[in-house]
Amino acid sequence: MAADYDLAIIGAGSAGLTAARFAAHLGRKVALIEANRVGGDCTWTGCVPSKALLQAAKVAHTIRTAGEYGIRSRQPDVDFAAVMERIRNVIEEIYAGESPDVLRAEGIDVIEGQAEFSDRRTAVVGGRHLSARYFLICTGASPFVPPIQGLAETPYLTYESFWELEEIPARLIVIGGGPIGCELAQACQRLGSQVTLIEALDRILPNDESEAAEVVADSLRRDGIDLRLGAPVQSVGRDGMGSITVKAGGEDIEGDGLLVAVGRRANVDGLSLEKAGVEYSRTGVAVDDFLRTGARNIYAAGDCVGGFQFTHYAGYQGAMAVRNMLLPGRSRAKPSHPPWATFTDPEVAHVGCTEAQARENFGAKVRVSTLPMRSVDRAVMDGSAEGFIKVVYRDNGTVLGATVVGRNAAEALQAWAIADERGLKIGNLARAMQAYPTLGTGNQQVAWDAYLDGLTRGFTGRVVRRLAR
Repeated sequence: MAADYDLAIIGAGSAGLTAARFAAHLGRKVALIEANRVGGDCTWTGCVPSKALLQAAKVAHTIRTAGEYGIRSRQPDVDFAAVMERIRNVIEEIYAGESPDVLRAEGIDVIEGQAEFSDRRTAVVGGRHLSARYFLICTGASPFVPPIQGLAETPYLTYESFWELEEIPARLIVIGGGPIGCELAQACQRLGSQVTLIEALDRILPNDESEAAEVVADSLRRDGIDLRLGAPVQSVGRDGMGSITVKAGGEDIEGDGLLVAVGRRANVDGLSLEKAGVEYSRTGVAVDDFLRTGARNIYAAGDCVGGFQFTHYAGYQGAMAVRNMLLPGRSRAKPSHPPWATFTDPEVAHVGCTEAQARENFGAKVRVSTLPMRSVDRAVMDGSAEGFIKVVYRDNGTVLGATVVGRNAAEALQAWAIADERGLKIGNLARAMQAYPTLGTGNQQVAWDAYLDGLTRGFTGRVVRRLAR
């Protein structure tokens, strides 16, 4: 019998939306199944609201520090309820471009409800049996709640429930020094909360270059955040007056609110994946490098497969899964070093290998060029000269990775992301003219320094110097 759909996608977050629109553009009959809200974490509880909150916090910080620019500063009068209302408006504006009605107008059949496999070619949604030639699982991930003593009996927030707040806690305790914890901690501190950030490791942002993490840690401390590093949490409790106590690193830390931000776990429960012959574990759906599961007609993409959990990474995988299903040939869809950014102030943006990873892979053939932001004219003009641009490359000039730390670092990273993806060499970036004054000129400057180093080193350097004479 003919299938109802060419492709049925379970989950309408970044991966699912990208996949559905791609497949529809290919002229395929597509069903997009969503149990909650179209848009997923990114639209409703992740990227969109968090960056809108960070922008509000940045405005408050600018008012507070305006004296540095010759403008009379003052303490901002923060209306947190109004801040949250603006965030909801931003969400609705972005959601308007991906609502079920918009998707249906694009030829995508949006089906609302929980999907459950009955076999590898059929899913049941609200009693309706849907068959498809291919299935794509894009169910995303949810906040991981660690087994901390007393946590289950204590009110706490996650990045999902945070957006229900109408008042900011006077004293907020944040558990977790990863990107989510650091971003929300800094935003809340700047909007009027006194924040204590607890991290079990001896540093924040463990996946970034250590010197990048140090710059951000210094900024958090200057904002007034009480940063507790190397402080594993032993227990959590709440007294009769509503005060929360966290015991971490042998000390008691008191607060009025608690945010748990220690990672995410793949959403794999409730799908009856075993009926479809799909292997999975607590870390996610098992897929090969081409995103195919053990069932040949079922693929999975995005946060539900574990690994990197970024909106852009999920969208990329959603598109690649459709490409591998519906077009000739196959393309690997699990790049090992994708670009990412943490939107603290200053931002940390990274792509490719860290210096440690590069040295592990290439040893003595690795070279590093670093330019402090105070040497980038635009950063000095903007009063944001903390941070640096660091590029890691092979001795033949091939770019292996880069880290940018500073204001608007994520925008400055784009050149390095292209260089990493295309296998470009330092000389390519050194010779690419950039408009002045921009952070792009900083990229060119650090590339030029590295290019000159290679040009004047060793046998080539002796020849070049002889020619110059």
